[in-house]
Amino acid sequence: MKYSDQVGDWLVELGYTTCFFVAGGNIMHALDSFRTRFHMRPTVHEVCAGIAAEYFNEASRVDKAFALVTAGPGVTNILTALAGAYLESRELLVIAGQVKTADLSRGKLRQRGIQEIDGVALAAPVTVSAIRMEAPGPRGQWEALIALTRTGRRGPVLVELPLDVQATPVERTASDDMRHRSAPLPTLSAQQIRLVVDDLRRAQRPVILVGGGVSRSNALALRPTLAKIGIPILTTWNGADRIPEDHPCFFGRPNTWGQRSSNLIVQQCDVLLALGTRLGLQQTGFNWPEFAPRARIIHVDIDPAELSKGHPRVDLALLGDADDALRRLGAEDLAEHDIWMQFCRHVRTVLPLVEPVNRTADGFLSPYVLMSELSERCRDDDIVIPCSSGSAFTVAMQAFRLRENQLMITDKGLASMGYGLSGAIGAGLAHPGRRTLLFEGDGGFAQNLQEIGTAVVNRLNLKIFIFDDGGYASIRMTQKSYFKGSYLGCDTKTGLGMPSWRHIFAAYGVSCVDVSAGFSNDPAFREAFEAPGVVAFLVRIDPEQTYFPKITSRVTAQGGMVSEPLHRMSPPLDADVLADVGRYLPTEG
Repeated sequence: MKYSDQVGDWLVELGYTTCFFVAGGNIMHALDSFRTRFHMRPTVHEVCAGIAAEYFNEASRVDKAFALVTAGPGVTNILTALAGAYLESRELLVIAGQVKTADLSRGKLRQRGIQEIDGVALAAPVTVSAIRMEAPGPRGQWEALIALTRTGRRGPVLVELPLDVQATPVERTASDDMRHRSAPLPTLSAQQIRLVVDDLRRAQRPVILVGGGVSRSNALALRPTLAKIGIPILTTWNGADRIPEDHPCFFGRPNTWGQRSSNLIVQQCDVLLALGTRLGLQQTGFNWPEFAPRARIIHVDIDPAELSKGHPRVDLALLGDADDALRRLGAEDLAEHDIWMQFCRHVRTVLPLVEPVNRTADGFLSPYVLMSELSERCRDDDIVIPCSSGSAFTVAMQAFRLRENQLMITDKGLASMGYGLSGAIGAGLAHPGRRTLLFEGDGGFAQNLQEIGTAVVNRLNLKIFIFDDGGYASIRMTQKSYFKGSYLGCDTKTGLGMPSWRHIFAAYGVSCVDVSAGFSNDPAFREAFEAPGVVAFLVRIDPEQTYFPKITSRVTAQGGMVSEPLHRMSPPLDADVLADVGRYLPTEG
């Protein structure tokens, strides 16, 4: 057999079932080998192949997907997907072609082989490992590489296979040859668990912040146990679907663009236990010295660099697996905190998810109303993809109410426009029997609209909601807020070319439905929403729509700029309301 045959067999044994790819000459042997071993899912552009594989792996509990791209432009095109998976600590295996080993320039020339470029050097900064195999490697080497993308602080792996290496004749290797055994994840000691338990028991106002480092399967198994601990649980955006909206201990998603009530709860706690979240600046706010100002912060993470980075202030940094820590804490008696729980419920009642402060002009639909009403119309097992940046993203993360078995997947670290459709394709193929909802702005959707065809040819049950506001709403808002409305490159009036969406979807044979006020009672909408297949929904959004609450910056007495802390979102609350829901906040000044 040739080496690409052997690699294909190993990948099957290691759980891979699906290959997203764009065909190319420098992967012709790999394509020939893989076509009989995997579900082969061609995409129009390599970035879609990478993003789809990432989201497939996030959505699936068992099956795994990888991406296959050719040399040169195949690698440069998939770099965005590698970077996104790297920043989100997600599993992604990318196999890339390369010119024959005899044609490698090896740094002496800019290029020798046709389409040659050093993919390993390009990918190294945004992968946990990037290697070129210039000779057939053993199974143990592949297992070690795949272990890097699946365990610990996960991340993408790139393997370059030169064309002649793919075609090299090899003897079939026994499946148990040179097995690699991954090192176990670090876990907290019994003494460290006791320290955390004691802190939570002594606390008057404890909070547990669950991040994406807590697995979906573990969170699902522990939901009944967590309902009994009597401590408010909040989730990061990457951990959004770990705890459903109706869980008795769930109190929202704090963030710089988060829910105001959740931010206020975090800012008033006296012990904050952060599990499986890196506590980045989007989570703590750029004014991180004022994050949870009265709290003892306990941070559990598997990356020592995140524990020691210096922001925010951490009082007890513990290197360990968040899943294991949450399981063990769930079995402990963490004392009663009924007064604090009642107060948190009061805050959530007083401060609704959809705030009346936002302005929507006549003839347009409020995006907040869309998310709120659509949440009620969804099925219990829907998959929700709120793209990765812009107004459609932040509104979904603020106002969409998740149910018990729904999945929500996004990629906010890189926050690249154009992620949504590719991610929805990957997640939808991981669960072909479920409906997938995609929310994306028209500007972001335009960046990868060619993959409409990929969704159609794969017969996905995909419902695409496009925020049709004429361009880049976030850029427009920034230019309005900070540069007095000196607009440039944010809509068609200022040079940004945007398509006629009806013509675009018609070209792919996709129905397009207008969504306006009262849509949830519109029979045409309900029929399209429940129909199988790909359907597009155009949501007419006011180009001047406001998006509140959010964290803003203020001018200091010295003329500088400083970001507000999480509890001071714009617009500010009335003094009497703040006194009611912020009674445990530090005294101003």
